Amino acid sequence: MNPGIGLATLRDWWHKLVAPLDGPLLLIAGLLLLLAVGIMASASPERINAQLINMTVALVVMRILAQIPPQRLMHLAVPIYVAGLLLLIAVALFGDVSKGARRWLNLGFMRAQPSELMKIAMPLLLAWFFQKREAMPRLRDYGIAAVLLLLPIGLIARQPDLGTAILVLAAGFYVIFFAGLSWKIMVGMAVAGVAAAPFAWNLLHDYQRNRIITLFDPERDPLGKGFHIIQSTIAIGSGGIFGKGWRAGTQAQLEFIPERHTDFIFAVFSEEFGLFGNLLLLLLYAALIVRGLMIAANAATLFSRLLAGAVTMIFFTYAFVNMGMVSGILPVVGVPLPLISYGGTALVTLFSGIGILMSIHGNRMLVQK
Repeated sequence: MNPGIGLATLRDWWHKLVAPLDGPLLLIAGLLLLLAVGIMASASPERINAQLINMTVALVVMRILAQIPPQRLMHLAVPIYVAGLLLLIAVALFGDVSKGARRWLNLGFMRAQPSELMKIAMPLLLAWFFQKREAMPRLRDYGIAAVLLLLPIGLIARQPDLGTAILVLAAGFYVIFFAGLSWKIMVGMAVAGVAAAPFAWNLLHDYQRNRIITLFDPERDPLGKGFHIIQSTIAIGSGGIFGKGWRAGTQAQLEFIPERHTDFIFAVFSEEFGLFGNLLLLLLYAALIVRGLMIAANAATLFSRLLAGAVTMIFFTYAFVNMGMVSGILPVVGVPLPLISYGGTALVTLFSGIGILMSIHGNRMLVQK
């Protein structure tokens, strides 16, 4: 066998594999995954193999989506949204109840959480909606977009799943904001939200009210509802500037931190790598967001710009909410640390977003007919 032919074939295969992928995004995501593997080996080593499988699946999904042109994604926006809405209704009617929440749908061969689909379906639909009204969106158009956004949020909040509802709300809001929503309207919405807060309080479930109360006074129930926040803030503070070292954090290794492999993995990371480690993590997230916004700015169509901008800001929302709740400045709402926390569903969702960004970047010079 001619070694030159084999080498050329390998180069061709490698080029076809990585050609649709954006190098900077892939590098940033790869570094975050390396951090994830390292911290998972400390927080929950028995789950490493399962998480490696989750990462492989997520990367395959990213690669597939990176090859789908944005024009094709736009044509799929309505069917995906309708399918997601129907699945949410099915969850409300037939979903499995676990830990007091009805979030899962048993499909026979697997259990699915349709609310995850809406994190991608929502910005897809609203970007499609405003693309059709590119010339001059009217106030009525923003009202219709708000209704389209609130329908799935109502179903998700009813499960109840406040964390996912917040993420879907943020994903949809970013599209509406980037589409040109007036600052006056946003200020009016904020004032209305504050005025409606007492009524919204009565709509919350007891455990949701307790989470908000605990945020302001975790010591009122230090061994119960306040345990999560107290232990996570102790871990973050004890990490100091340089951290205690990999697998040397007492709060994590002695299992004082609840959910240390999922929602509270940031506390494990902070204890072991300290302030410098946190700055590195923040730098990687900032690089991811800056790269995503650059892709949005250079996108070929309004649909692509809105979609890329919203998908990018979803990463910001994930990171901000997770770090906020682990640090004790936001209520605990069950949002994972993006690309770091254990779990397949959120990882696939986030890498789907990265795949969409890569697709938009690869088709940035194409003009839609």
